Amino acid sequence: MSNDSSGNILLALLTGAAIGAGFGILYAPDKGSETRHKIRDKAVDTKHDLTDRMHHAKEELTKSAAEQKDKFDQKLDEAISTMSYKADDIIATLERKLEDLKKKNAQLQK
Repeated sequence: MSNDSSGNILLALLTGAAIGAGFGILYAPDKGSETRHKIRDKAVDTKHDLTDRMHHAKEELTKSAAEQKDKFDQKLDEAISTMSYKADDIIATLERKLEDLKKKNAQLQK
C-alpha cells in the first residue's frame, strides 16, 4: 500500500471519528456549556493529533526525498565514472590511429 493511500485512509478514519464524536457530544444529555466544552476539547485534541500526523508525514517525506537524492547522486557518479572510462578508451584509440597515420605519412614522404 502506498504512503498516499494509507494517508488518505488515515485521514478518512480521523475525519469519521471526529464527526462521530461531534454527533455523540451534540446528542448527549449534557448542559450546553458542558457540550461546548467537550466540543472545544475534542477540536483541540483533533488539531493536535492532525498536527502530529502532518509533522510525521513531513519527516517521512523529507527522509524519502533525501534517500532518493542519495540514490540519484550515486547513479550519477557511476554514470560519470563509466563515461570517463569510455572517454579515456576513445582518446587512447584516437591516439593510436593518429600514430598510425603519422607513420603512414612518414613512409609516403620518403
